Amino acid sequence: MTLHDIIADSVKRLAQVYDTREARNIIELAIENIKGWTRVDVIINSDKEMTEFFTEKLNRIISRLLCHEPIQYILGETYWHGLTLKVGPGVLIPRPETSQLVDLIVDENKQTDLRVLDLCTGSGAIALALSRSLKFADITGVDISETALEIANENNTRLNTSVEFIKANALSPLPFSDNDFNIIVSNPPYICEREKHDMKANVLEYEPGLALFVPDDDPMQFYRPIAHNGFRVAASGGRIYLEINPLYSDSIKCTLAEAGWEDVTIITDMYGKRRFAKAIKGK
Repeated sequence: MTLHDIIADSVKRLAQVYDTREARNIIELAIENIKGWTRVDVIINSDKEMTEFFTEKLNRIISRLLCHEPIQYILGETYWHGLTLKVGPGVLIPRPETSQLVDLIVDENKQTDLRVLDLCTGSGAIALALSRSLKFADITGVDISETALEIANENNTRLNTSVEFIKANALSPLPFSDNDFNIIVSNPPYICEREKHDMKANVLEYEPGLALFVPDDDPMQFYRPIAHNGFRVAASGGRIYLEINPLYSDSIKCTLAEAGWEDVTIITDMYGKRRFAKAIKGK
């Protein structure tokens, strides 16, 4: 079969799991992983007869996709904010919205030698992207998961960045000195259990619930300690940036203000949802 026919057949097979556009994008990612071909290469080689080895390898990937396994876990990596990051079942796959959070931080902080703390770092995506984008920043990533820290450290090595990743619990007092960081950032678990019915199987069945969900009766489970503990370790004039659940944006705004943060602002994401909160520690 030609590459064109294989792609058409693959997209058709994935119709029960993904819409046509998403299916094609996923198949192109798989082809790039197998052959090293970009989208342009795929177009150029669309009439090329493919080998049995290629077809078998692609079929194995499709079989896993039909079981709702995310393509990023199948390939073991994802391309996000200009970085190729290792990901696996122990960490969340970074989303486009989180890339927007990184851009917000970079746009608002042009100084050099900033000290940055990333809470609930997971794969290290935010910390690593900031390490690449901020000027001479000293960045620390924190997570409770040994698996996440192992992946974050591997990404750190692969990208030749110098983020320090340590094990600590964002729900407990942080092991840092007072007034130590210029920027606090976090994308913590924030989806309530009752919201599961709106989520896709590839997220529910594969991505770590520990990094996704909070109890229905305590949606502020992470924001409350992050707001208070973050305020303690933030330097005078320091800033906090959070990715948030749009359903609780007003509550999060109040939580930050109660912890002592000033100029609390809620920001919409690329989809028009109230997705980010930011604030300043007064001087």
